[in-house]
Amino acid sequence: MEDGIRAVEATLFAAEEPLSVEDIAAYVGAGVDVKTALAELADHYAGRGIELVERGRRWHFQTAADLAHILRREREESRKLSRAAVETLAIIAYHEPVSRAEIEAIRGVQISKGTLDVLMEAGWVRPAGRREVPGRPLTFATTQEFLTHFGLKSRRDLPGIDDLKAAGLLDPVDVALERLGLERDDEVELESGGEDA
Repeated sequence: MEDGIRAVEATLFAAEEPLSVEDIAAYVGAGVDVKTALAELADHYAGRGIELVERGRRWHFQTAADLAHILRREREESRKLSRAAVETLAIIAYHEPVSRAEIEAIRGVQISKGTLDVLMEAGWVRPAGRREVPGRPLTFATTQEFLTHFGLKSRRDLPGIDDLKAAGLLDPVDVALERLGLERDDEVELESGGEDA
């Protein structure tokens, strides 16, 4: 393995957090083709006990997914989110940057300040600046930790509505109501078509 690749490998190994290509280049110097080194290292570690992965345009080593259970401690701290927190996180992930008022409009109910605090404590949500509108509301977005925790390379990897239906993750009541709405629309079209004839 050439020295440049070894330097990139050592930099990533010693890093306390995931690094961007630019961050790595600052450590190893301009003479190293960081992107090529990362590609070679990713190939080298593929299928091994640890893997080199990219999450949100940042690189880090992680335990191979199929071996993670070996390293879990018996007393694993689980983070149980309330339904409100899960809904709020989903809205932020799919619509970011989004203000509190926009979250409430989508959910149809007010959210408590504690809900956003829980998500920020988890490191999954961060303030994303203020909107340039009257009142200048604070907006929220997901974080690098959110991508890492959920194993996403970017927000584009979030499942779509068809994926959620296929996995059976949509509320059966919502699916039934959606079907009922479609059936009613079809009936209305048939009725109106019959009257016009």
